Amino acid sequence: VQLQASGGGLVQARGSLRLSCIASGRSFKDVAMGWFRQAPGKEREFVSTINWSGAIKYYADSVKGRFTISRDNAENTVWLQMDSVIPEDTAVYYCAARPRQAIATREAEYNSWGQGTEVTVSS
Repeated sequence: VQLQASGGGLVQARGSLRLSCIASGRSFKDVAMGWFRQAPGKEREFVSTINWSGAIKYYADSVKGRFTISRDNAENTVWLQMDSVIPEDTAVYYCAARPRQAIATREAEYNSWGQGTEVTVSS
């Protein structure tokens, strides 16, 4: 699966931003998707994941209640809606695909990665 992430930018604290990730190649319905992020000077961390149908979602505690993951298999797209953002959300965000239909939180479970889109939250 080839992934193309977009939608990053500069946003003020308490604002919103929506990230998109378009997939091509393998059947999108065969893969679960995830979002990860890497803040400056820190290791990449899990943000959210969604199963193949969109019925099962899971979030890191740091974003639960503020971020929403969704997907449309007809459009081969997964989104990350980011609401009530805080400066700690500043990072490069990566979408990833794993060759299974079930969700996963570990990076090693994913074998396809997008190029990353940068999000900066100003206070």
